[in-house]
Amino acid sequence: MAITLPEEYGYVLLAVASTFFVNTFHAGLTSKYRKASGIKYPAAYASNEVAEKDPKAFAFNCAQRAHANFTENLTPAIGATLIAGLRYPLAAAALGVAWSVSRVVYAIGYAASGPKGRSTGSLFGALVDFSLKFTATYAAVKFVLEQ
Repeated sequence: MAITLPEEYGYVLLAVASTFFVNTFHAGLTSKYRKASGIKYPAAYASNEVAEKDPKAFAFNCAQRAHANFTENLTPAIGATLIAGLRYPLAAAALGVAWSVSRVVYAIGYAASGPKGRSTGSLFGALVDFSLKFTATYAAVKFVLEQ
């Protein structure tokens, strides 16, 4: 099977490339909260005992967790965007950018307000994530059926 990339596939690649900058944003946010909390490397998180007593350590843990959650979800999001873009490049690109925006909103809310602060980014992200995965699956099924 030969796959011809749609003319608009460059937009899909731009959407995927946006995740590079979201990762850099997460790293910067985590570093900012690490410095403010005084948590030294190589500790990935403040201990529960420290975080319960120190709001800055708690905020660092939240920023760190938001970054970890981003990396846990990054591979499926990129894959879904690339696959969906083979059939629906503009929709995939828009969803890919929306996913990136949702991850920034999630990180800012989580780091600033703890677990309750992640709600907006989480809901927005979940809707976009489902749409990306559904579109990618639909595109893949169309490829299989057209063989």
